[in-house]
Amino acid sequence: QVQLVESGGGLVQAGGSLRLSCTTSGLTFSTNAMGWFRQAPGKEREFAAAINYSGATTNYADSVKGRFTISRDNAKKTVYLQMNSLKPEDTAVYYCARRKTYSGSYYDTDNYDYWGQGTQVTVSS
Repeated sequence: QVQLVESGGGLVQAGGSLRLSCTTSGLTFSTNAMGWFRQAPGKEREFAAAINYSGATTNYADSVKGRFTISRDNAKKTVYLQMNSLKPEDTAVYYCARRKTYSGSYYDTDNYDYWGQGTQVTVSS
C-alpha cells in the first residue's frame, strides 16, 4: 500500500515560518522525484516546489522562490518543505506527491500519481 502523509501545517502570522513534512511508505523512495503543490479555496491546485531523487536538483514556483526550500531524507523516506517569510496569499492546503517519471514536467499535476491528504496552512495578516 502506498501512503503519503503530510504534517506540520497550522496557523501562523505573516512573516513567520513553518516546516511541512511528508512521510511515505510503499514507494521506492530513493529513486522517486517528489513535489509539493498547494490549493486555495476556489482555485486550481498549483505547483510550489519539486526535488529529484537525490535532492541535488530542485525547482520552485516564482511565487515561493527565495522563501521556500524543499529537501528530502531518503533514509527516513520523507520530503520537507521549509516555508519562511510567509504571506497571507500562501494560505492553502499543501499536498505532497510522487512524480511518475523524472522526464515528465515537474510543475504539472498530471505528472504525479500518488498524493497525500493535504495539510492546511493559514497565514494571518
